[in-house]
Amino acid sequence: MAEQNIFLWVAIFALSSMIINTIGIWVVYKNKNWVEQNKEYFMCFAAGVLISSPLIIAFPEAIAKNNNAGFAALAGFIFMFFSNRFIRHKTKQEELAFGITAIEGIGIHSLIDGIVYSVTFSVSIFTGIVSGIGLIVHEFAEGAITFSVLVKGGVKDKRAFVYAFLVAGLTTPIGAFIVYPFVSNFSSRILGLALGFVVGVLIYISASHLLPEVKTNEKEHSYIALLAGITLSLFIMASK
Repeated sequence: MAEQNIFLWVAIFALSSMIINTIGIWVVYKNKNWVEQNKEYFMCFAAGVLISSPLIIAFPEAIAKNNNAGFAALAGFIFMFFSNRFIRHKTKQEELAFGITAIEGIGIHSLIDGIVYSVTFSVSIFTGIVSGIGLIVHEFAEGAITFSVLVKGGVKDKRAFVYAFLVAGLTTPIGAFIVYPFVSNFSSRILGLALGFVVGVLIYISASHLLPEVKTNEKEHSYIALLAGITLSLFIMASK
């Protein structure tokens, strides 16, 4: 029964991510100007949740399960860093490189989002919900950004909509459902290492994927959204 509940939570969050991501794609498809004007607020809020909840909630749980979880967190951060560098290195043409690099990066990122759901919910429902909230709130902006970079790379609008859904939306539940059967059989110590790795991934996504984009397109009061995301994590932690 407990395992069925965990899988249900993983499925709910993974499919919710896909739906919200698709809504982001649809909204920018229909209202490009509005999304371009407000996407920084979505990303700032998501960054606040994604950088605070791993540090104050997920990481202490990882350390409690395995003292070496800090090394796993470092490995997660380094993995994301070099994956990103490799993708950027592989494409040369300016516009095409921009589109392909962004889409490959988003695809890997979305796949890992699904894996994160499986790992965090296998640790505890609370850890999964807190980490999942941070991931879900950035899905709208991610869907909008994915569509935008495809169009900027020269893809027609309707085709960009389909590609964005496949790359940014569908990959999250795929990652969750493929990995879940393996994660559910992890020992407590292995789960601690896996959770540590996830912490590194989440911090990288926030510090290197979301915040630099916000800084590049800085808007008035955008950091209030960042503080709101951090406040949400603190509130959830306090209500534990």
